[in-house]
Amino acid sequence: MLGKSLAAMVVAAFIAVVPAAAYGDDESYAPSLHSEPSLDGSVVASQCIGDVPWISYSVVMTDPDNVATGHDPVLVISGGGNTTEIPLLTLDSSNQSHGKVLWPGASVDSAGKATGWPGWKFDNGRWVETDGNFAWTRGPITAVIRVNPELTVPLSYPPATAVCASPPAPPKDPGKPAALASTGSTFNPIPALYVGGGLIVLGGLTVLVVRRRAAKRR
Repeated sequence: MLGKSLAAMVVAAFIAVVPAAAYGDDESYAPSLHSEPSLDGSVVASQCIGDVPWISYSVVMTDPDNVATGHDPVLVISGGGNTTEIPLLTLDSSNQSHGKVLWPGASVDSAGKATGWPGWKFDNGRWVETDGNFAWTRGPITAVIRVNPELTVPLSYPPATAVCASPPAPPKDPGKPAALASTGSTFNPIPALYVGGGLIVLGGLTVLVVRRRAAKRR
């Protein structure tokens, strides 16, 4: 009886110890505790500032376990079979980036004044529409912020003002005289002057002939 009890105790001890030895040193059974990075809360917006189309952005990456493999955000715009990538400012120490970039196809001079608009080009002294210069970005587009994670965000060309939608009328050539303001009439005064002058001369000749005839009768 004592032998059976002793054997049972040995078996129980073996069952209790073996699983611990088998699994205790194998870390592959431990579940992963890493959180995937996220761009939730990041936004972009279009706006006209001083007749210039801009894209303002705020990128916020949540990465509590520091597993992201990149920190240089890019804004990817696609539409009509076209794609363009716009580099944004590198994420700071708090994994954030804020700023603004020109809309594709827009340009400014050193003073920040608009010198170009998407879908337009300056040709032979005047602005003309073109299918080039990122004209497709004025239509339906999709936008994605991409770092290591990525996030689809709503974006469209800024609400059109008379100038932001298209370039202003080209300035007049200073070498040309200014045109008279239109009055809505197509009357040309030059022929009238000629006709009036002719009538005056004809009237004078008629009076002279009549006087001469009267003098002869006397």
